[in-house]
Amino acid sequence: MTKISSAPDLAARPRLRAASKRSLATSLSILDAAEILFAERGYDGASVRDIAAAAGAQIASVSFHHGSKEALFARVVERRAKELSRLRLEALAAAKARPGPLTLEAVLEAFLRPYLEKAGLHGSGAGDPQWLAYARLMAIVSADARWHAISERCFDPTAGLFIAEIARLFPKADTARIAVAFVFSVAAMLSLSTSRWRIHALSPTAPAAAGMDDLANGLVRFCEAGFRAALDG
Repeated sequence: MTKISSAPDLAARPRLRAASKRSLATSLSILDAAEILFAERGYDGASVRDIAAAAGAQIASVSFHHGSKEALFARVVERRAKELSRLRLEALAAAKARPGPLTLEAVLEAFLRPYLEKAGLHGSGAGDPQWLAYARLMAIVSADARWHAISERCFDPTAGLFIAEIARLFPKADTARIAVAFVFSVAAMLSLSTSRWRIHALSPTAPAAAGMDDLANGLVRFCEAGFRAALDG
């Protein structure tokens, strides 16, 4: 009678782990490629075939790891949204913990700077191409009503908390005016993230690459002034 051993097949275990690592690497490569192509071409212009080719994967791998094209788009948007929200809320908590009253400038700093820092826009550096692509994706999601559910799920909860903080600073202000000024501020941040080259194109005497700290400070001042003008109005 043959004895059946209950011991695990140790020889097979390294192969299983290696396959899992390859699968994870393929999944991440698809997400990175999709992020770049969706940002460059929009949702309709980026084909699953092109995404697979850019990721060095088979077309079937895209649906295997991420489902439909629409599901892939949602995953691409969602994967950085959670981290970005955490960084913004941590910055807001730090601002509120500092001595003295909370200011509009501090609230705007807490919201705007975390993305600029994640994008790696420092000094004359070109920045992180994946996070820079994410700025374009955020703009796409914000501008196209068919992605309302993604925006509502990924961005609106955090935006709502910041709008509520600003409303507490300006208790007599119309919340609708605060929301409008907030949307304008987000648009300014995305524009700075993706169109720094326009600064030099429009001002030939400007340095080829302006320091990010100066630009970030200017962005915060610009948005703060815009908020005050909107709320005074």
